[in-house]
Amino acid sequence: MAGYLKLVCASFQRQGFHTAGSRCKNRVLDCGAAPGAWSQVAVQKVNAAGTDPSSPIGFVLGVDLLHIFPLEGATFLCPADVTDPRTSQRILEVLPGGRADVILSDMAPNATGFRDLDHDRLISLCLTLLSMTPDILQPRGTFLCKTWAGSQSHRLQRRLTEEFQNVRIIKPEASRKESSEVYFLATQYQGRKGAVKQ
Repeated sequence: MAGYLKLVCASFQRQGFHTAGSRCKNRVLDCGAAPGAWSQVAVQKVNAAGTDPSSPIGFVLGVDLLHIFPLEGATFLCPADVTDPRTSQRILEVLPGGRADVILSDMAPNATGFRDLDHDRLISLCLTLLSMTPDILQPRGTFLCKTWAGSQSHRLQRRLTEEFQNVRIIKPEASRKESSEVYFLATQYQGRKGAVKQ
């Protein structure tokens, strides 16, 4: 868990994710939020609990199928399936201005024990979340998602490079060498190239 928290903190810091200044990125959507560790870090980073009176107060929204214990400064939708259109609509209603500046995803399907199948299902989850970004993610926003390296990773990476200026693959230091777990960090959201803007 410490490795994940370091990854989230590092990604925030690299993107200038802080609570001071006029370009504050202060609305975070945390998908697959249970048990709440990423949300806790996000609350601290955007001053969502208002503990720093000299900084703007941010907003953190966590979504998960599992129960999440209350956390000061965070709002949780649970149990809720982020891939359900009704949940998507609720997210838009709860987020201030109907937009997030950062989307974090630690979602994962229930493991079947079949590595290729689990990989395909996780990539599908990530792609489904990515398909929601035009409605939810603020221009120049950030998207951080967990996946398992495998044959379909290129599909997700290709989609990310179509919609973001910068895409990096990150492996947490705490992750075992033999683990296939990696994260895609995509920054500067610009929408899908060639898409017709409404």
